[in-house]
Amino acid sequence: MTKIFTTLLVVLGISTTAFSQTKGTTQFGATIGYNASTVTASGLTNSDYRSGFNIGIVADHYFSESWSIKVKALYDQKGWNSGYLETGNGSYTTNYQLDYLTIPVMANWHFGRTKNWYLNFGPYLSFLLNAKETANSMDVKSIFSSTDAGLDVGIGIKFPVSNSTKFFIELNGLAGVSDLVKDNQGSTLRSSVSAINIGLNF
Repeated sequence: MTKIFTTLLVVLGISTTAFSQTKGTTQFGATIGYNASTVTASGLTNSDYRSGFNIGIVADHYFSESWSIKVKALYDQKGWNSGYLETGNGSYTTNYQLDYLTIPVMANWHFGRTKNWYLNFGPYLSFLLNAKETANSMDVKSIFSSTDAGLDVGIGIKFPVSNSTKFFIELNGLAGVSDLVKDNQGSTLRSSVSAINIGLNF
């Protein structure tokens, strides 16, 4: 966990350096939320979701009153329940727990009379930190691709707390486009995540 938060702080430092060279207002923040994650294959969605959480930091740079670009760095729990695993001793049902460092880069459209509502959309890239199955507590990281990429789409609303601080609530959906399984010989397995987050912008 210490390594995860160290990585998040490094990413925030990089973001700060980049945005400090750009004209306009930049807000930083922290966020935490609930994940309901699963997978899709051959157009079908697994109905047994893994419950998890995400936590991380946010940088939001405004190019105008209505448009900004938002970058996040999140410790992100994905995976799915009631999956299958084949071993030399046969196959069995298990739950998969995949944990990632996820970095979405999204266009943010602010709307409404006070511009406190917003829609965001853009790509994300996730780096696999660990992967386990729960039936036999096996490390299965070698089975999975080291990255997961896809599209992140969300809607949120901000509530002013003070002149410089806003509380926000955000709903996001993440749809993977890459195959989660390394050297997959079967149907492409893609991640699917629904998340609800709260946080503060400064």
